[in-house]
Amino acid sequence: MLNSEAMQPRVILFVVNFFFSVLSALALFILLPYLSTLMPVAYTGFVVAAGGLAAVIFFPFLPRLVARYGPQKLALILSLVEMIVLFVLAAAPGIFASILLVVVIVAIQPFISYELDLLLEASSDGEGSTGRVRALFLTAWNAGGFLAPLLIGVLLANSDAYGRVFIAAAAALVPCIVLFAARRLPSGKTTHPAPMFNTLACIFSNRDLAAVTVGHIILWFFYVWAPMYGPIYLHNVLGFSWSELGWIFSIMLLPYVLLEYPAGWLADRFIGDKELMLAGFLIAGAALASLSLLTPSSSLLLILCVLVISRSGAALVESTTEGHFFRRVTAKDVNSVSIFRGAWPFAYFVAPLIGSGILLIGNYQLLFILTGGFVALGGAIATLLIKDIR
Repeated sequence: MLNSEAMQPRVILFVVNFFFSVLSALALFILLPYLSTLMPVAYTGFVVAAGGLAAVIFFPFLPRLVARYGPQKLALILSLVEMIVLFVLAAAPGIFASILLVVVIVAIQPFISYELDLLLEASSDGEGSTGRVRALFLTAWNAGGFLAPLLIGVLLANSDAYGRVFIAAAAALVPCIVLFAARRLPSGKTTHPAPMFNTLACIFSNRDLAAVTVGHIILWFFYVWAPMYGPIYLHNVLGFSWSELGWIFSIMLLPYVLLEYPAGWLADRFIGDKELMLAGFLIAGAALASLSLLTPSSSLLLILCVLVISRSGAALVESTTEGHFFRRVTAKDVNSVSIFRGAWPFAYFVAPLIGSGILLIGNYQLLFILTGGFVALGGAIATLLIKDIR
């Protein structure tokens, strides 16, 4: 058993981020397949979008709640609520209750992530250690993401008993809750945020900041379309089992571990953010579009190659958008950072609406072609508007 009193605050946050990543990945991969057991698949995106909309509505109030209650208390409360909701959802309530619970699950996750971001910043020793601390924090997140698909493959090996996955996701929050309750963490200075619209106007009056923020939002669109619609297409339509897809999805996530740090190093020393970001968007978009070419006879090796290539592009984009943005603003600029982090709830609101809209008039092939094309073209345009550091 971990002794929370002996653990440094940053180590506690690394551990929490690992388990939070397990929860997020478990939910991300199976929400649409689960909802498709309750309703036509074309309508499942509307449920996720409702959760995104709730997050968008309440996200601007988070800085004020943090100033009043502190990030740790909010993170603890939100984690408890999320855990209870997951356990209730695992009990297979009726369709309307299930839909409401999924909305709550989707809405709460970006809030927890925001609190962890603030706690991590408060626990950093100074600007000189920020990069290393955030790299370890991200590594913990990626490690959790790697584990989650393997768990899905084991839990759903014999049947599509999605309740087991919800129980596992709820269990992943238990260490987070215990650590938050057992040890008080540094919370930083209380800030009084400026109005959200003022911050938006400030960001979008600067072409460089606006471009990298838009690029980050497009990346989050990819993070909805690829991991939500990819699994349901491969499992429900092409007929691949979760035991097969589990290890494939785990290997798929390795580029985030292997490429992000080298990409940041190359951007700093030799190439610059712009070139790597452009390559990343083109690779991710093309690979997402190529999912439309897969058939039930496609080999697992081909599927693995397509998925790994897509995440390799996304890893390049994530590394360069994060690096470029935080070179332009400091992590202590709470208002600008909150807008940047708001890409998560905004994407969870808009991207599923687009996905469901396409499925209502077309099919998965059209969905992947259009969304992949948007990621490639939209990302390229945003990248070309960025002012490179080199």
